[in-house]
Amino acid sequence: MTRETVGKISSDLIIKDPETTSPIEQMQECLTDYEKNIWECVERCMKDFFEDFYVIVITKKERLMPNVYRNFYYGRLSCPTPDWDQTVYKYKRGTGQIIFMWVIPSKDACEYLTMNASYVVKEEQQLLKYVLAFNDGTLMHLAKDLNGEKEVSVELRDFTWKG
Repeated sequence: MTRETVGKISSDLIIKDPETTSPIEQMQECLTDYEKNIWECVERCMKDFFEDFYVIVITKKERLMPNVYRNFYYGRLSCPTPDWDQTVYKYKRGTGQIIFMWVIPSKDACEYLTMNASYVVKEEQQLLKYVLAFNDGTLMHLAKDLNGEKEVSVELRDFTWKG
């Protein structure tokens, strides 16, 4: 069985009548291997990390294929700085449990949700809460707390290079 390349599939979808590919179908296709990839990332990280760690999923849009998004999975010991197009989980090594921390959609989606907060449907309310927590700094405070960082960090403008 020959497998089609992502480029070929992308090109075919662009040529296809726009009404034949719904956003729901696109989302389901993106999520097909999502959970499997999360657990594969956990397995890889368990070889390097011997304590609790974070699994981060970064979603990137392909530059040359506007209808193709890719997820990149990696792990780290410290909680990442909240950012757009990011989903974060914490893996508790002692229990084997993975805990969902937050999801932050694209910058455009965050702006749209924020500007239309009063119109957001029930199914997207939790996403809106993460976006608002990202906007007001709550997620940044959480990340700093989880990393044992001070609330006030040195700002770059106070940094003087002495090289």
